[in-house]
Amino acid sequence: MISERFRIDGRVAVVTGAGRGIGAATAVALAQAGADVVISSRTREQLDEVAAGIEAAGRRALVVPSDLADPESAAELAGLAAGEFGRLDIVVNNMGGAMPAAFLDTSPRHMEKAFRFNVGTAHALTRAAVPHLLKADGGSVVNISSAMGRIAGRGYLAYGSAKAALAHYTRLAAFDLAPRVRVNAIAVGSVATSALDVVMTSDELRTEMERRTPLRRVGEPEDVAAAVLYLASPASAYVTGSVLRVDGGIEAPNLDLGLEDL
Repeated sequence: MISERFRIDGRVAVVTGAGRGIGAATAVALAQAGADVVISSRTREQLDEVAAGIEAAGRRALVVPSDLADPESAAELAGLAAGEFGRLDIVVNNMGGAMPAAFLDTSPRHMEKAFRFNVGTAHALTRAAVPHLLKADGGSVVNISSAMGRIAGRGYLAYGSAKAALAHYTRLAAFDLAPRVRVNAIAVGSVATSALDVVMTSDELRTEMERRTPLRRVGEPEDVAAAVLYLASPASAYVTGSVLRVDGGIEAPNLDLGLEDL
């Protein structure tokens, strides 16, 4: 049965930024497909809610509140997973982001912080995970990139540059770690998470974003979670170094930040 290739029974996953949104939906989806899950973000209360969803799926959760802006804290998650569950098979580098800003308001420090937050922490965790993934006879790493890593729009200089770097990091890491560890990414479009609260609570902004999206809607966290499950599972056993678009078909930003010419 082809559906069996989407099962990950008995495997162990780490998901960063798992307290809400895409990370939370991903953690629960992996549990529903059979995995035990280590979940980490800053807020314990949010993580406890996600853990309840994992346990409702009949799997175990390890809650690790942590400030993952520190690459060393991210790296520790690999050892915690192996120590708690005896193995590690899947890493989902979901944590990331950067506030929009005009070009002249984007300082070198802001740019460096965006790269550390989106790329440095992903590398730190992946690097720490590789020995455990190899012990588990290979594994899968899924990085959450963004449509802004391939399209251009004003205000996204730091965020888009960092996500583009994460996408190419994915391709390079896939070559370095083949054939036993697969590395893929998802280029995410506009998804109804807390980052879009301002848009989702404004009929005008939401309607405009939907109009500019070929599929005429904003994505749901579960849209991305389903793609993560595909890339984490044996269903994608012949896929590595790929950046899968889950963006509603956009070829240009679907939200205009209204930044004026210089």
